[in-house]
This record gives sequence, C-alpha cells and structure tokens, in this order.
Amino acid sequence: MKKANKPVDHIDSKIIKLLQKDGRLSNTDIAKEINLSEGTVRTRLNRLIKNRIIQIVAVSNPIKLGFKIVGHLRIHVEPSKIEDVIAHLKQIKALWYIVLTAGGGTGIDAEFTVKSLDELNDLIYNNLGHIDGITNVETTLTLDFIKRKYDWGTALEEK
Repeated sequence: MKKANKPVDHIDSKIIKLLQKDGRLSNTDIAKEINLSEGTVRTRLNRLIKNRIIQIVAVSNPIKLGFKIVGHLRIHVEPSKIEDVIAHLKQIKALWYIVLTAGGGTGIDAEFTVKSLDELNDLIYNNLGHIDGITNVETTLTLDFIKRKYDWGTALEEK
C-alpha cells in the first residue's frame, strides 16, 4: 500500500517549479520537460493537489478586477479563543488569505478584497467587530502591487 502523505522529492520539485512558472502547462508538456511518462506526472500531480502541497489557480490582480479596496488585517486574538475566531474568519468571503502568526502576541494575519468603503466598514465593524475573542484589528490598505511572484521553487533545490 502506498503512503498517501509521501514527502516531496526532487521529481515533485521539478513538477512544482515548472507549474509555478506556468500553471497552464499540460501533463504531457511537463512529462517531456523532465523525461517522465504523462501517467507518472498525472499521478504525482494528483497526489500533490490532494495533499494540499500545491493548488493550481489563476492568480489575478483584484484591483484590475474592480475591487476598489484591497488590504491586510492584523487581528489580535485572546489565546483561549483562537480556534473559535479562526472558524468565524474562514466564513467571511472578503478574507481570501488567513494565517496564524507568531510574534507580538497571539495574532492572525488576513488579506481582503472589497468593492467599496461601505463593504470595508461592514467587514471591520459588522463582521470582525462581532467575533468574540478579537481584541484589536489593524488595517493596512494596498495601493498597488509592486512585486507578486509565485515561482520560489521548493526547499529541495540547491542554491
């Protein structure tokens, strides 16, 4: 029986690196590039996706898609209520990126996209403001994306 959570190896790393540069590459193109069969690439790619090691999506610029306000939230939380707060945050559509952080107290960082000041007000005061356990929210607005790269490779690569 194969182990489902097999660690990423050098072949997986090559597949990931190629997809980080162009997520539209076909399994056949990847197979040719790294000298494997298409079936092997498909199997490995399915495992990487299933195990949430990678996801293949179209990365968009929310500002160019009409979202007028994009930004970052630093959410300070009472340590004993962190799991409940996370469960609530995951349900808020405007929050597309949520991470648990260390340093400066118990906190969560999140990124958001909204269409208007009214939606931002609703997010901060009506959504976040009513979650028990949140002690403070700091908001930073994104004015422009200067660098957004997703081709950092894997830790298996040599420098």
